Amino acid sequence: MTALMAKPVLNRCKQLALAALLAAQGATLALAQALPPELATVWGASRLPQSALSIVVDEADGARLIGVNAQEPRNPASVMKLVSTWAGLSALGPEYTWRTTLMAQGGLQVDEQGTLKGPLYIKAGGDPFLTVPELWDMLRELRLRGVKNLTEVVVDRSIFGNVTINPGDFDNAGDRPYNASPDAMMVGLGASRLVFQPDAQARKWVAIVDPPLPGVRVQGEVEWSTAVCPGSPVVGTQVAHEGRDIVIRVSGKAAASCGEFSVYRLVHSQTEFFDKLFRSLWRDLGGTLARDIRTGRVPGNAQAITWHDSRSLSDLIRIINKQSNNVMARTILLTVGAETSGQGATVASGERAVMSILARQGVDTRGWVVDNGSGLSRNGRVTAGGMADMLKVAWRSNWMPEYISSFAISGVDGTVRGRLRDDEVQGRAHLKTGTLRDSRALAGYVLGASGKRYIVVMMVNDERSAAARPFFDAVVKWLAVR
Repeated sequence: MTALMAKPVLNRCKQLALAALLAAQGATLALAQALPPELATVWGASRLPQSALSIVVDEADGARLIGVNAQEPRNPASVMKLVSTWAGLSALGPEYTWRTTLMAQGGLQVDEQGTLKGPLYIKAGGDPFLTVPELWDMLRELRLRGVKNLTEVVVDRSIFGNVTINPGDFDNAGDRPYNASPDAMMVGLGASRLVFQPDAQARKWVAIVDPPLPGVRVQGEVEWSTAVCPGSPVVGTQVAHEGRDIVIRVSGKAAASCGEFSVYRLVHSQTEFFDKLFRSLWRDLGGTLARDIRTGRVPGNAQAITWHDSRSLSDLIRIINKQSNNVMARTILLTVGAETSGQGATVASGERAVMSILARQGVDTRGWVVDNGSGLSRNGRVTAGGMADMLKVAWRSNWMPEYISSFAISGVDGTVRGRLRDDEVQGRAHLKTGTLRDSRALAGYVLGASGKRYIVVMMVNDERSAAARPFFDAVVKWLAVR
């Protein structure tokens, strides 16, 4: 290359470098202008790129105070639960309940031996939080009505379509309850409890599986420790199928001073869990079952024998948002789909229903992907600006108290129980956290010292997103003392 040719190329490189430097300086200046100096300093200490941050702070009844990358779609992790629970609350109302019904053709017809004429039909309602004692109580009611012998059981799950997922698909941790598959006939969230009781004399931990379903056994042991209890014991588990049996191999160490403790694991699929649980409870009540439990449809001439109505939606969204329960959030989204578009709801129909509800409310959802509604997704996307719009709609709605009461309270309960415990901020913020491998998010409402209420939405998508936590806490504290 000649000197005459090299000079223009060199000048062009300098121009590009200068342009990049000016752009970076301009972006840094824009961030500094958007954030108050004390918050800009905290963000700088995270050493995260400003391109990874979206933040919106609004007065609940007023203007926008901070807006950085407000329209950039980002993965909100579990903050997505605020979307599905708000859509459910605003579309269905706080007193909405799910009904699970036991039915038979022609109603209750029992012979002298206590045999029900025809199959027992169970019309599943998609209850997100049907418990084992509640199922037992329904079966007890059946026994009280003279039913002892069942020929077969038919479970009608048609309120939802094909919504079964492989719990191991998301992160290869298929035994963890946060990965549970939704199901219209879900009981106890589909999880088994491993209870570890201390045997001080033998200096060992005794493991018990609850409920005690046939074909499930525990192998291995948790090491006994005499140390001062350091906190919740960490127990390793592996669930394996050996022929017809399921083996839960346990490992780890636990201090005796911690006392009895429990861990929850997915040992069966939802359908297997219900099948075994139903058989076990019915047998304990003195009932018999001649044939199988299968999936089918309730015939038109079937009549209700007994039923169970769930807790109200306003009660259940408190569990979902405070404890960040994934499978319950998925079920809310599916229920919104079923109530909007009819039976056979899927993730796709639920997402369409949620987006339609938000559109009618004037929420800007450009770039959003609600996906399964739980936030346990690599595909989910929202914008901080659109999320702030939704929170403002909720603030002005009839159901505002029910919605906000479902958020975790800073330094008090839920997923922020151990955070923001300083006197000036404890109890002053209602928040939802979100955590995935490359995503951290925090959103909710903060009551300032002046009496003003603020809406805050923050999201960081970066492989080092965990470094954003001090900044998130600093923003909440900054609002709490305003």
